[in-house]
Amino acid sequence: MKNNNKHIAPIETTVRKAMELLDGLAANAILFLVNADEQLVGSLTDGDLRRGFIRCLGLDDPLKDFINTNPKHLQQGRYDLNEVLAMRKNHILIFPVLEAQNRIIKVVNLREQKSYLPVDAMIMAGGRGERLKPLTDKTPKPLLKVGDKPIIENNMDRLNAYGVDDVWISLGYLGEQLENHFKEGAEKSTRINYVREKEPLGTAGALGLVDGFIHDDVLLMNSDLLTNLDFEDFYLFHKEQNADISVVCIPYRVNIPYAIMETEQSRVVGFKEKPTMTYFSNGGIYLIKRELLNLIPKNTKFNATDLMESAILEGKKVAAYNFSGYWLDIGKPEDFEQAQIDIKNLK
Repeated sequence: MKNNNKHIAPIETTVRKAMELLDGLAANAILFLVNADEQLVGSLTDGDLRRGFIRCLGLDDPLKDFINTNPKHLQQGRYDLNEVLAMRKNHILIFPVLEAQNRIIKVVNLREQKSYLPVDAMIMAGGRGERLKPLTDKTPKPLLKVGDKPIIENNMDRLNAYGVDDVWISLGYLGEQLENHFKEGAEKSTRINYVREKEPLGTAGALGLVDGFIHDDVLLMNSDLLTNLDFEDFYLFHKEQNADISVVCIPYRVNIPYAIMETEQSRVVGFKEKPTMTYFSNGGIYLIKRELLNLIPKNTKFNATDLMESAILEGKKVAAYNFSGYWLDIGKPEDFEQAQIDIKNLK
């Protein structure tokens, strides 16, 4: 992953050089100091320098005498969203994420992104896109452009905005093009791994091939969706419900052109004149507790609906997140054309 190294400096940095670095960061003025093993030893702000000067420290004193030795940070795979929300509430908007040996793997800037969710993501991108032929004859559907970037890249960028930086992509038809496009994710400040399906494994089967998920929850989504879903709100719902699986549900309205009779046995007790009935359909986006992945058989076609059914039979909680924002499944030519119009106004 590409590190935000403009915020990282060695502890041996001089006070004068540190002041220059902070000045160059403008409103984002904070440095994280590391030792020779690249481990975090402290942070430095303009306020830390002022307090040092008040204590009669000078430009020739070692930087370690100025720093905050206990800066706020997150530990990779061992934090929850409440820690992020607390920092955001207290206006701590820039902080490092550390791996097990306390080395910085990323600096998060909540001025530049919406959140930092503790989830892994699996993006299903192996389908052939038959209904979009001939566009998909030589290009996999996820790489068809909507606006100025591929469909899947719109989703990657939205996930990245919510701090989802551990991503897996399932590959099938023309999968090497996707791998060549994203490589290991450095350009997206994301760690990308790939799952190669020898045979189509359905909409959830690829999850059973992964042993390296870092977080306790996995976000599963189809690559051919266009949406403005608030992933943080979806995650908070998932946790508040204490759900084993949460699924985004999209309202689908049916206008019935006749009066609908309300009956009890053979007796009419009322009627509704040309009602509109609202149903909720599967939106193809899920949050799944990692422990439930044990229900997925290896190397077998298995859909997300199969996983939900298995979870229900096991007595697990499957929760419906009713979503009324923008959502489009780009499956047919007319959907693809609509996406080109909608992307101009989608935030």
